[in-house]
Amino acid sequence: MLVSIDKNSGFCFGVVKAIDTAEMELQKYTQIYCLGDIVHNNEEVFRLKKMGMKVLNHNDLEHIENSPILIRAHGEPPQTYNLIKKNNNTIIDATCAVVLRLQQNVKKGYLQMQEKNGQVVIFGKKGHAEVIGLVGQTDNTAIVISSIDEVESLDFHIPMRLYAQTTQNLNIYKSIVCAIENAYAICGNTNPDFVWFDTICRQVANREESLKKFAKSHDVIIFVAGEKSSNGMVLFEICKTVNIHSYLISSVDSIDIKWFNGVKSVGVCGATSTPFWLMENVANYIKENNR
Repeated sequence: MLVSIDKNSGFCFGVVKAIDTAEMELQKYTQIYCLGDIVHNNEEVFRLKKMGMKVLNHNDLEHIENSPILIRAHGEPPQTYNLIKKNNNTIIDATCAVVLRLQQNVKKGYLQMQEKNGQVVIFGKKGHAEVIGLVGQTDNTAIVISSIDEVESLDFHIPMRLYAQTTQNLNIYKSIVCAIENAYAICGNTNPDFVWFDTICRQVANREESLKKFAKSHDVIIFVAGEKSSNGMVLFEICKTVNIHSYLISSVDSIDIKWFNGVKSVGVCGATSTPFWLMENVANYIKENNR
């Protein structure tokens, strides 16, 4: 049986930067804190924990002083930076460059909308760390929508600046743009002050087609992703649309050897939050148990 790993799967460059930064800082400090899981993968979080990384939640920040605190790739709102500095902590900023640029653009749009009595709208997952960081750039006034059905709740009589969370689906985002343009026209606003920005990371968006091709080329697909990974859920569903024999796992413990009875080829792939070493472990486990 042939077992292969999708070369396009695994950490995006933003997560690679965060992991590399954490490993480098752990060589300088006996312990560093990370605000939230550095990546939505329990196996990788546990690996770094053994090296000296401790995960904090936002409520813990009030009680941490004089310590190194890492901000992960998702980014944080301004108030988080202020709180870290207030307690004399050292900030290790591993915010993804794409996310950081988006934060700056949202801040700029917010200042424009303040002058024009307009609104900032973000297409993203409500409560997601990246989205919380983006909303923070607007003094928590931005409107977050998660689907095209929520477009009707917006005000089409005032200006608007529209942005998308970096990992959202590009086609859905474009549909939302069209729905907003149509809504302005229906309201009789023939020259609306509406500007939208294509802020979706192509390293994530472009995985869809390559993943479909990979999933089609194997009898069985094993998709590896952490239980908290929203990106993983989206990519796994893409696999299932082209290969019904696709299975979602978080570790080798979830594998059922019966999945491979009579199978000639197995493809192992994963989310942008899935470490390559974990996919290698899964591939090796399948090989060793199907000889």
